[in-house]
Amino acid sequence: MAQGFSLKDQLFNAEKVGYLAGLFDGPKFDGAVFRARVMQRLPELELKQRIDWIAECLSETLPGALPQVAPAILRALPPPLDPSRTDDDFGDFIFAPLGEWVAVAGIEHPEPALDLLAELTQRFSMEWAIRPFLNRWPDLVLARMRDWCDHDSYHVRRLVSEGTRPRLPWGAGIALPLDAALPLLDRLHADPTRYVTRSVANHLNDIAKKDPDLVLERLAAWREAGRQSAAERDWITAHALRGLVKAGHPGAMSMLGYDPEAPVTVTLDLPGRARIGDELALGVVLEGKPGLPVLVDYIVHFQRPGGKVSARVHKLKQARLTGGRLRLDKRHRLKGDATTFTLVPGPHRVEIQVNGRVRATGSFDLEG
Repeated sequence: MAQGFSLKDQLFNAEKVGYLAGLFDGPKFDGAVFRARVMQRLPELELKQRIDWIAECLSETLPGALPQVAPAILRALPPPLDPSRTDDDFGDFIFAPLGEWVAVAGIEHPEPALDLLAELTQRFSMEWAIRPFLNRWPDLVLARMRDWCDHDSYHVRRLVSEGTRPRLPWGAGIALPLDAALPLLDRLHADPTRYVTRSVANHLNDIAKKDPDLVLERLAAWREAGRQSAAERDWITAHALRGLVKAGHPGAMSMLGYDPEAPVTVTLDLPGRARIGDELALGVVLEGKPGLPVLVDYIVHFQRPGGKVSARVHKLKQARLTGGRLRLDKRHRLKGDATTFTLVPGPHRVEIQVNGRVRATGSFDLEG
């Protein structure tokens, strides 16, 4: 990422605000007043705050409950996102404030609000905006979502899975039982678009953090149902279980075809010292039954301020022990300029995990 890059400024700026104002500009909406009001505070706000602020300014410029403002919102919408695509078409963030507007103005008018969110999500995903309705009107929203599972737009179908995720990033918490959306996922897991099935897999990955067995049972049931090709079945299984794989969960490993109890000898070679900013060279040798499938991760236990330790799992290799032996080499950069994780000098430990089990351990001193 280039130095000085600002995602919030790229997504929400004077040009984007002007575009949105132009869509609404009319006898009952003064676009110039709206733009001026938004830009008074926009530069000082962070990304999520900008969404909320623009929504507030929209409601000030065009006040009223949802039944009064919904026709204006519908008239302002551009054409839906390209229906011929099947993935990587999230939409334009400038429409996110419309969802927040609907969530506030329409919370006591759920039927027209859900109609509107189904339209909005075809311009920008409404996964955050629908969650207040799930909390206030859970039965009504879930019933509507059952209909949306058959919607012509894959954006609406994705909203069913993404909007009900237990741990949606940025999303408000929802009070649904952990398994409440599983009947919906049963209908969506074989969707023809990867945009939808990725959301289904992410949803299962969220559930797995609290109830791994529930996820394993559901994936097994989907395999038995046989609605997916083998390639798609394997993809969604691996993506849904990625958190459990990092944690070394034996049931997840077995479902993916890796035997946690397979006899494997692992040798780890790494230097005794490394400096922040350099690369840590890892040499790993595995020996075992010829042809054995192995999933190899390495775990670095980093020193943290105050004497705490933080473990981070990194993928190394998925392979087979061709000839009964496999050598892997990895150079792990010890970033001194990372913005999300600060390295602290001191003793560090590295573990090699094979099929979910730690098979070798080594240590090195990190120097500043």
